[in-house]
Amino acid sequence: MKKLVLAAGIVALASLPSHGASMSRTYTYFTIGGTTLEEIEGELKKRGPQVGSAGSRHPGATRMEFTTRVGYSESKGRCNVVEANVQVKANMILPRWNRRKRASGETRFVWDTLSADIRRHEESHVVIARNHARQMEQELLNIRNEANCEVAQEKAAATTARVLAAHDKAQDDFDRIEGINFERRLMRLMDYRMERIESGKIPPS
Repeated sequence: MKKLVLAAGIVALASLPSHGASMSRTYTYFTIGGTTLEEIEGELKKRGPQVGSAGSRHPGATRMEFTTRVGYSESKGRCNVVEANVQVKANMILPRWNRRKRASGETRFVWDTLSADIRRHEESHVVIARNHARQMEQELLNIRNEANCEVAQEKAAATTARVLAAHDKAQDDFDRIEGINFERRLMRLMDYRMERIESGKIPPS
């Protein structure tokens, strides 16, 4: 459902200490109205973030930026990658409902379940990105004993492109599976939320 916006870069640096993949999150909210589920659905379709070249709107989205730093060292006529750091910046775009007090208890209940699932979905996109960032770092660090640093840089660029392509596919596969199971998952979540309300573990909406 959410096509990600990606950017990648490779910068050759002097030898630096290696760090694990780093992830930073920011949150952007868009406001929706409506007092019924039908109106809320219409608001999400009207005001949700635009995703993909078709410009279709979605209830949430995550935009990613990958920045890759690679350090090289040449010794005895051979070149090694000695430092690889991948930073991922994730901006999650989530809905904020401003008609809660005017809506029925049933509508509030469904919204709370739906909005929690939207947030979980976008957080899952971030986890997928972080896992691929770590994979990219490891594969870059495996580039060793090359004839020269130009060859090493070419291999680093190819590695980055390949892992980013695998990342895009993993994100698309996740969206496809989530879309197929959406209604069933939402019903399970509502049942679970009702059980927690009845047990007093969370207050009613």
